[in-house]
This record gives sequence, structure tokens and C-alpha cells, in this order.
Amino acid sequence: MMAVLDWIKTNDPSFESVAIGPGIGRLADALRERQIPLHDWSLNDPSGVRRPAEEIENSLRLLIKSIKPDLVHANSLAMGRLLGRVAAYLDMPTTGHLRDIIKLSATAIGDLNRNRKLVAVSEATRNFHVGQGLDERRIVVVRNGINLDQFQPRYRTGWLHAELGLNRESVLIACIGQIGLRKGQDILAAAAPEILKQVPTVHFLLIGERTSQKAESIEFEQTIRRRFEEAGLTDHLHLLGSREDVAEILSEIDLLVHPANQEPFGRVLLEASAAGVPIVATDVGGTPEIVLDGVTGHLVPPKDPIALTEAVIKSLTDKTESQHFREAARERATHEFSINVAAQKLSAFWNAVLDETQEKADV
Repeated sequence: MMAVLDWIKTNDPSFESVAIGPGIGRLADALRERQIPLHDWSLNDPSGVRRPAEEIENSLRLLIKSIKPDLVHANSLAMGRLLGRVAAYLDMPTTGHLRDIIKLSATAIGDLNRNRKLVAVSEATRNFHVGQGLDERRIVVVRNGINLDQFQPRYRTGWLHAELGLNRESVLIACIGQIGLRKGQDILAAAAPEILKQVPTVHFLLIGERTSQKAESIEFEQTIRRRFEEAGLTDHLHLLGSREDVAEILSEIDLLVHPANQEPFGRVLLEASAAGVPIVATDVGGTPEIVLDGVTGHLVPPKDPIALTEAVIKSLTDKTESQHFREAARERATHEFSINVAAQKLSAFWNAVLDETQEKADV
């Protein structure tokens, strides 16, 4: 929802926003904070049990008809599927966001293709879905933007070192994101011993939580801990959990490592770029659309701890290159990834859909 919330904050006067979704939770709180009317609606009944598909579709259709919007946008792939299934019964165009790179069934592809248009967060996301059957004529790429005032280069104060009980000479490498197989934190754990051998003052910060309760996800998190324990490096691993102060954390670290196995368009990469933090990331998904290898950071193959180690060591030891990356990343973020740029493109996308709808109505 963040991209649409960011768009709302730009206060485009040509649109009036109304939301449909659960009446409680962080999203509901964010909408109320922005004074966006919210119609309380959920996939589940009051007891928390998912409602039958037919009931879900009928209730959504009736709710949309009662609101009478000019356009309806689904902010996730799952909701895009659902909106596609009711689109034929509505009197207004429907659009949806593609934020994930995941394999879809033929039924899912059919549902999404019933929407008038779709917006993908990266060229990689668009190409992946076109490759599995989505109508390429329906998909427009609008990359997410970042608040350049919130995320910007700042002088280091040392507060994070103090919080962790470390001296100011300690080198901080952060890996920020949900702890799970797709994010590849196990590869950083595998690379850690050799990195520490060459830069003994390094400390690794894992910021994020494991949300999945699947056995494989639990084992994945345990593997990360175990690798540090077996190498005798537990005092160099800091599990910070979920944090609301990422913008401040980025100002205190030396390097962001993003070892994901797949990444549609990593928000933390935008944030680090805007904050002028050197980046080592894997060359997957939409990441090369953010991090330019050898220009704003280093890209390495996924699941390759040796390549990751080499790139990390170079980033930590080549101060001239790192400073160049800091400046180039911030400059590129300023021109390519600001909230205002993203919001203008999202507004243009919706206006084009509305214009097209009107033209067809006039024929």
C-alpha cells in the first residue's frame, strides 16, 4: 500500500481518494492519519474465518457500486485478481498493482487480465508476468518513489553504536528486510566468517522479522543463527527485529547488503540510495533498475557467498569508490526515485485509463 499512500501524500487535486479495506490495523491507521475515508471491508467474517468466494465477490461488487467511484484500483496482486473477477459487473474501469514476482496459475492470469490496466513496479516484474501470460498491452511500469527529505545523507552521531554497546570504530553492515528464504540472509551468514577475517571490526545487523510460521522458514532463521554460532561469531550478529527508525539507522551504517534471491523492486534499496549508503546487492529482479553495478553500488550473483564476500570487502576497503557510490546513488535517487516523480506517473497512468474509458463511451 505504501506506493499509493505516498501518492496520496502528494495531494494531487485532480483525484479524491476513498479506501476499501479492514477497519483495524496499520494500514487503517495510516489512512485515518491522512484523512482518507475508509469503508470497513474484509475477506473474513467477524470470527476471522474466510468468507466463501461468492460472498466475497458479491459484497465487494455491491460496496463498490454504492460508493460509485470513477475508477477502482487494487493495490496488491491478490486484490487485483479479485477485482478482475468482478470487473465485468462494474460501471467503471478497474486497475491493479503488480508488486510480486511469483508464478501464477492460468486462472490467476485470467483474473488479472480482466482489469482494464495493470501497473508493475519494475520492468523485471512486467516482463516476468508477460512471460507467463499477462497481456503486455495492459501493463505499464511505474516505479515506486521515496521521500527524499526523510531519506537523505546525514552526519553519523554514533547513537546506534552506543545502543549496541560497540565502540565507534566498529564497522556496521546492515541487512534490512523480512527474514525469509527469498531475502537470502543465509548467504550473508555464510560469507560472514571470511568478511570478518579480513575486516575484524565488522558487525552484522539483521533488521526485520520472520513472519512465516512454515517449518522451512523457521529452519531458515535457525540456520542463520547456527552459522554464526558455529563460527564463534555470535557477538558480531545483532538481530534488531522490526524497526520504525530505518531512516536514522541508514545514517549510522557503513554498508547495506541485500542478498535476495528474488526482488521485484526493493524499497530498502531506494531508501539506502537516497540516504547515500553504499550497497552490495544481488543481480536479481528489479534490483539492477535501482543499483547500477560499478556506478552506484556492486551487484553480485545470487546464492554466491564468495562473490558476496569479495564485493563487501571491496566496498569496505576502497573508500574512494564507496564515496563515489554514495554521491552517485543519491543523485540518481533524486532524479529517478522521488515521491513526486512516482506520484506524477501514477496520476498520469490513472488519467490515461479514465481518458480511454471516456473515449470508448463517446464512440
